[in-house]
Amino acid sequence: MIENITILGGYDKKGNKEAVEEVVIHREEIFGVVGPTGSGKSSLIGDIEQLAQEDTFSKRKILVNGKEPSYDDRTNPRKKMVAQLSQNMNFLADMGVGEFLTLHAKCRGVKDTCVDKVIELANSLTGEPIKKEHELTILSGGQSRALMVADVAIISDSPIVLIDEIENAGIRKHDALQVLSGHGKIVMVVTHDPVLALMTDKRIVMKNGGMDKVVTTSLHEKTISQKLNKIDELMLNLREKVRRGELVNDISVDDI
Repeated sequence: MIENITILGGYDKKGNKEAVEEVVIHREEIFGVVGPTGSGKSSLIGDIEQLAQEDTFSKRKILVNGKEPSYDDRTNPRKKMVAQLSQNMNFLADMGVGEFLTLHAKCRGVKDTCVDKVIELANSLTGEPIKKEHELTILSGGQSRALMVADVAIISDSPIVLIDEIENAGIRKHDALQVLSGHGKIVMVVTHDPVLALMTDKRIVMKNGGMDKVVTTSLHEKTISQKLNKIDELMLNLREKVRRGELVNDISVDDI
């Protein structure tokens, strides 16, 4: 079982040593990756996905449980340690949701009785109901992302989950992160969204392609995150009302 991964710092875009020399991320921890566009966020999660061993542009090294992963661990698809949920995720397979999940469960050696569980969990994350008979290609962005979060949590055995900017996916983001960490995953989320950034336990701040510092989320920030999440939930509910053609007569933010 993977208990932690370690990121050993390399070099930024200018060839300078990264300010942060080492970051250790433990199982069930949620880490954020923040910084302006072009600061190196995607490069960092790319290094983690590849389990880099000083063989990428940044020269970072990734350790698993304090040790270098073997060549087989890095290249064998059956030992895939990292699941990545990208910003733009669309299904190309011409099959139904139930058929897809059954096939994935079979590939992973998991009983297909979990299919209903995956769909139920996905539906708790999005306001748009997902059914077994729905075709994958007609799912909205929110439905697709919710389905993949539930799939990774229940069917996938990849212990590390990298999430690239889910702020515009139309899902309950707080619940999605809690679901993944609650299933024993190491979760890293790349984001510009303060709602997501303040949900994390710690966040790596990127600058000029390098890890500039690590910020531990304070209790006060956690409180702010809860308030922001209520606003986020309100926006999600309003979105569904508009989609259903309902009139929006008023909003209530009294509990925020």
